Amino acid sequence: MILNEIDKIIASHYKECEYPVCIVQSREWGTSRPLEGLTVLDATPCFRNSLVKYRALIAAGANFVLGLADGYPHDKNIAQLLADNGIKIVHSTEQQSLNVDVILDCAASFSHWKARLGVVELTRSGVPKYAGTKQPVFVADGGAIKKIETCLGTGDGYYRAMRHLGYSDWQGKKLVIFGSGKVGSGLLVYAVRHGAQATVVTQPQSVTPKVRQLATEIIDCANVDAVVTAVSQAYAVVTATGVAGALAHPALSQALINSSAILANMGVEDEYGPDMPAARVLNNKMVLNFMLDEPTHLKYIDATMALHNEGIIYLLSHPDAARLINPPVAVEERILDITRRNGCITAELNMI
Repeated sequence: MILNEIDKIIASHYKECEYPVCIVQSREWGTSRPLEGLTVLDATPCFRNSLVKYRALIAAGANFVLGLADGYPHDKNIAQLLADNGIKIVHSTEQQSLNVDVILDCAASFSHWKARLGVVELTRSGVPKYAGTKQPVFVADGGAIKKIETCLGTGDGYYRAMRHLGYSDWQGKKLVIFGSGKVGSGLLVYAVRHGAQATVVTQPQSVTPKVRQLATEIIDCANVDAVVTAVSQAYAVVTATGVAGALAHPALSQALINSSAILANMGVEDEYGPDMPAARVLNNKMVLNFMLDEPTHLKYIDATMALHNEGIIYLLSHPDAARLINPPVAVEERILDITRRNGCITAELNMI
């Protein structure tokens, strides 16, 4: 049985404190079976730690379908394990081939598909593709919980990936971070912890007091000359704007190509633009930490994955819902309470 196979892998790699919310979800839903008979397509990036999320959905009675976003990496061994145990797999390049009740989407990879009850979108970058829709779209990135993953988890993931590639000494090194949102802020927090001198390139109006406190320098992204000077002197450059082609200014592209800086992308989109050869950027412009067996540590994404699942319950209990929906505060607080009480990142939550 698929749950037995999943349980073996989870037990051999994780402690329960690393997924306190998903384990509660699995146990409670395994009894109440709130998704009995529903076909749920889940496009969450398929890696080993995603199994705790999938387990909750399967235990809840869902007819679970794995959605793979073509062009984005996934753990082929995990996908094969699911396929070998009867789980249907569909690809984002396919036209809709089955009736689906709910799509748990990621970066709007399956926005061309239709779901009877609606969609739960995992990322902020996927929202624009759903902005004009009348169907209900529960946006898991619309509240506070996603900050745990995008700030702590993604920040940690960048430095783990860099260490994996041999870049582990940050003391006194100049790092240029493009973007000051949740991902950029996380990169900045960990830059300071690693002893780097971090310059943040962003829109001045978006700078928070936390970013202002931690950054060595803040440069207006419209000041191309200053940005070019910064990247020319940088040890490393990392993008986290969430905007495709954000660095595609000709002068900036040339400065990046000519620099000795180690370039990486931590956004879903190609933020460097078409003039930048893929080979010049680590992992060929793909999100850098996706090169790891575990791109984001489970302890940082447990709450996000549970909230993504919880969006289905919201859709079921709000049949008249429409358009974009942010997570209710009460739902997030319930999840965060479990994270604080039973999880192993309680102290780190204070960083955000």
